[in-house]
Amino acid sequence: MRNERGFTLIELLVVIAIIALLLAILMPSLQRVRKQGQAVTCLSNLKHWGLVWYMYTEQNEALFPERIGMWQNVVQPYYKDETICLCPVAKRLYSQGGETPFGAWEMPGTGGKDVVGSYGLNQWLIDHQGTNTVGRREPKLLWRTPNVAGTNQIPVFLDCVVTGATVWPEDTPPEFDGHYWSWGTGGSRDEMRRFCINRHGGFTNGLFMDWSATKIGLKQLWTFKWHREFNTANIWTKAGGALSEDWPQWMRGFKN
Repeated sequence: MRNERGFTLIELLVVIAIIALLLAILMPSLQRVRKQGQAVTCLSNLKHWGLVWYMYTEQNEALFPERIGMWQNVVQPYYKDETICLCPVAKRLYSQGGETPFGAWEMPGTGGKDVVGSYGLNQWLIDHQGTNTVGRREPKLLWRTPNVAGTNQIPVFLDCVVTGATVWPEDTPPEFDGHYWSWGTGGSRDEMRRFCINRHGGFTNGLFMDWSATKIGLKQLWTFKWHREFNTANIWTKAGGALSEDWPQWMRGFKN
C-alpha cells in the first residue's frame, strides 16, 4: 500500500505565510506599474487630442474656436472614440460621486447628448477679433492661431478638474490637492488650481501647441507661456525667486 500523506496544518500555514509575504513585497511594485500604465494611457489620449485640435484648426483657417465655453461641442465632429475624453484615473463623474482631482465633468452636448471629460482647455486660445475684453481676457493676449513661435511652451489641453481655465502668473497654488474653487484676491481667481492636480505622482499631463503631449511637474505649470505676455519668471518660479517653503505643504516635495 502507498503511504499517502497530505500537508499538515503547520505546513499549510507556512505556505500561506510565504504567499502573503510575497504579495506584500509585490503589491507596491504592481501598483506602481499600474499607475505608470495609466499615465501612459493618459498621454496617449492627449496625443489623440493633438490630432483633433490640429484637424479643427486646419479646417478653420488655422484659427481656434470663437467660443471656448462650449469647445467640446465645436470639436465633437473630429473624434469618435469617446474614451479619449477621460483620464484613466479620473473617470467617475461628479454627478456619480466623483471627487477632485479624480472626478470627471459633464456638460450638455450637441444633439441632446451630454459630453464628459477630465481634461480642460487653456482658455487663452480663442479667436476673438473684437476690441472688448472677453471674460477678463484682453484681445492682445489671446492665442488666436497655432501658427506662432514657441509652440512647445504654449499649453493647449491638460488634465483638469473642469472644462478649462484662464490662468494668470499671480494665481496661487492649491492649498491641498483638489482645492480649486477659489475667487482669489484682486483680479485673480486662481484658476491655475484647476490644472495643478496630482493625478500622476507629482505630475500632470498636457498637450502643447506643437501638438506634443508630455508629463508636467506641478510647479512647472507657472513657467509656460499661457498667453502672449504671460510672465514666465513670476513669483512662483525659480527665476522669480520662489523657494521651497513658499509652496503649500503638499507640494513642497515636488520637483522645481
